Amino acid sequence: MNMITFMIALSLALSIALTALNFWLAQTTPDSEKLSPYECGFDPLGSARLPFSIRFFLVAILFLLFDLEIALLLPLPWATQLQAPTTTLAWTSILILLLTLGLVYEWIQGGLEWAE
Repeated sequence: MNMITFMIALSLALSIALTALNFWLAQTTPDSEKLSPYECGFDPLGSARLPFSIRFFLVAILFLLFDLEIALLLPLPWATQLQAPTTTLAWTSILILLLTLGLVYEWIQGGLEWAE
């Protein structure tokens, strides 16, 4: 038996064993809490036209902003290997400074506080 056949057989046996263990150990008695839909803290049985808090959107925009920061800073270790890494580090410092100032501004304005 070569190594590839052994690895395929082992992974198949492990997958079948874990799936069988899951079906064997899983709770099969559903309760009303697990069967009810969860809609972000709102009552799912009420009206679908409830006013939606703008704070959800503000938090989402802040998340996207700082997620974009990470995406822009990811290639930085490779950019420092260029012929002029000081330019790259200067632009990176400016980006981090602007985002830090934006975070401080949001913090001062109270945009990060969930409860009023």
